[in-house]
Amino acid sequence: MKVLSGIQPTGRFHWGNYFGAIQQYIAMQGSEQSYYFIADLHALTTVREPDVLRQNIQDSALDLLALGLDPARATLFRQSDVPEVTELTWLLMTITQMHLLEKCHAFKDKKAKGIAADAGLFTYPVLMAADILMYDSDVVPVGQDQVQHIEVTRDLAQRFNSLYDECLVLPNAHVLDSSAKVVGTDGEKMSKSYGNTIPLFDTPKRLKKQINQIKTDSKTVEDVKDPEQCAVFTLYKLFSTDEQQAELASRYRAGGMGYGEAKNALYEATMAKFGAAFERRTDLEGRTDDVEDILQAGAKTARTKAREVIERVRSACGLKQKPAAI
Repeated sequence: MKVLSGIQPTGRFHWGNYFGAIQQYIAMQGSEQSYYFIADLHALTTVREPDVLRQNIQDSALDLLALGLDPARATLFRQSDVPEVTELTWLLMTITQMHLLEKCHAFKDKKAKGIAADAGLFTYPVLMAADILMYDSDVVPVGQDQVQHIEVTRDLAQRFNSLYDECLVLPNAHVLDSSAKVVGTDGEKMSKSYGNTIPLFDTPKRLKKQINQIKTDSKTVEDVKDPEQCAVFTLYKLFSTDEQQAELASRYRAGGMGYGEAKNALYEATMAKFGAAFERRTDLEGRTDDVEDILQAGAKTARTKAREVIERVRSACGLKQKPAAI
């Protein structure tokens, strides 16, 4: 089973990124072949400051490695280090029907909000399809909101295969578990676009400050509280055992505990969960050359597979002589 996924370096990863996706990516590494790439080409549709993008790419690599992505079990690379993907994107564009892209929700949502939708955003699903098809991916772990893009990928692969030779592998979506609710500091879904995120890696002082900013109701220390209606407790469940959750829930319901104590419990659980990752990231920050070596080695592995696939595709559509029959 070949697994592939990419993550955009549009900002620092937050708790929603980890529990919604990264945690499960890491759990799936070690398959027959696992490819994970930093989607810097995709990020160009929103990040227009070169220095910011470069820093985001480096931070993404540091974060993923610190969180447990193992270069011995998975191939980690920058999307742009595999130029074959842009060639495959164009070859797919030549057989992509406009109506297929016009119905994609990402484009429609931007249009509905009055945001200028440029050609990069419009053709985003084709680049995503090229990313997936480039490595003969069998399984693509995605959130429910990305399933449509896998369907587009399958449509494009089927159309290409029907027009030319059967040379592209049809992938299947592996829908990530979204049962873990990751709320932001305002109680809504954690998202960079809402400005309510808690970064995965920050100083303990700033982390504590952000946790203290999580919105709660106005009940006093003495009041009985409902843990299931509290964003602090909802987040605490991501970091704790059933027994720990039951203990804190009973304190909510008994009264005599302020939200400050609950927030402190969340802070301590967070540090326990990510403490080792904090240490690994600090170590990696002092070895950026080693991190670059990992990305370059990953790109080399990815390009070996990409060249194999692009040669098949070139031959299929007539850009290259077919090999002589044996």
